[in-house]
Amino acid sequence: MGVADPKGFRAAGVPAGLKSTGKPDVSLVVNDGPEHHAAAVFTSNRVAAAPVIWSRQVVSDGRADAVLLNSGGANACTGPQGFQNTHASAEKTAELLGISAGDVLVCSTGLIGEQLPMDKIFAGTTDAHARLASGEEASAAAAAGIMTTDTVSKRAGFEGSGYLIGGMAKGAGMLAPALATMLVVITTDAVLEPAQLDAALRAACAVSFDRADADGCMSTNDTVILMASGASGVTPDVEEFTKGLTATCVDLALQLMHDAEGASHEIAVRTFNAASVDDALEVSRAVSRSNLFKTAIFGNDPNWGRVLSATGTTKAAFEPENLNVFMNGVQVCRNGGLGEDRSLVDLSGRNVTVDIDLGAGSEEATIWTNDLTHEYVHENSAYSS
Repeated sequence: MGVADPKGFRAAGVPAGLKSTGKPDVSLVVNDGPEHHAAAVFTSNRVAAAPVIWSRQVVSDGRADAVLLNSGGANACTGPQGFQNTHASAEKTAELLGISAGDVLVCSTGLIGEQLPMDKIFAGTTDAHARLASGEEASAAAAAGIMTTDTVSKRAGFEGSGYLIGGMAKGAGMLAPALATMLVVITTDAVLEPAQLDAALRAACAVSFDRADADGCMSTNDTVILMASGASGVTPDVEEFTKGLTATCVDLALQLMHDAEGASHEIAVRTFNAASVDDALEVSRAVSRSNLFKTAIFGNDPNWGRVLSATGTTKAAFEPENLNVFMNGVQVCRNGGLGEDRSLVDLSGRNVTVDIDLGAGSEEATIWTNDLTHEYVHENSAYSS
């Protein structure tokens, strides 16, 4: 399921020549209503891309009629001209759809510090408009149009009681939480007010995109958008809707992690028996961002000492002599010291679990990350060339 599956939505993805490969690089998602309610969350990076600055303004009134997205260029750190280009993109979209430019969200992704070729953006927008459609094929095309270093497109959805949720995402690197991760568009045909959408989206992001941390690097362009058409005529139970939205976001977040650049292991770092959720998150994130830990997992080395050393850098409440660590179910550390023989841990598979018992309370939290590989270094050393 994707963004063009819920009633009231159309989408398209086309090649506009922004990518040298000739692959799709402009996508358009349109809400035909009858309602045009929306909410969004954005990167907290102080160096925000022009589309983020524009879209924050657009969604501030809780309305959005369309989202124009491009890959092949981030339009970040491009000065006044970059913002004008974003505005011009919205104006072009609005002209084609017969709507206000102030109701068009814009998202860009790609290399930072280069102006977009606006002739190609305009041509791609016109082409995408001509190809707008509903259903699975349109959803797939739109998802393909926002890929950069992604190896696969990412879609997810949820079927509620008389309504649908459909989503798409892109991301494979620069994955670190800050209200949102990379570019995500989610649509629903449920009847919901903007304030309800905003609360549901923030709750969903807090336990999904905010907990995906591939490399500790935060993008300038991160955006997650939720639009509601109301075309189903169904007003859902807000709690049920939030659960469905959360499931969709978790699905997309895990797809982002699965496609992380060059990764050979997907790692779930769970901290439990913590004094607070914040403590659990801090410990899990510290371990997830440790290059020593990540390289050990790449080498299939269950080096639990690196887990403890990262844990010790946090302000979380615990006593070192109470720490326990499990790797793929084997207790390698018991009460801050030696546990089972580390040779019992099998890290040859792709999925790895690390469980850290702080012995300080009853709260827990999991961060999803991946190992640090030769391929990741190669991919990012040559990204702009």
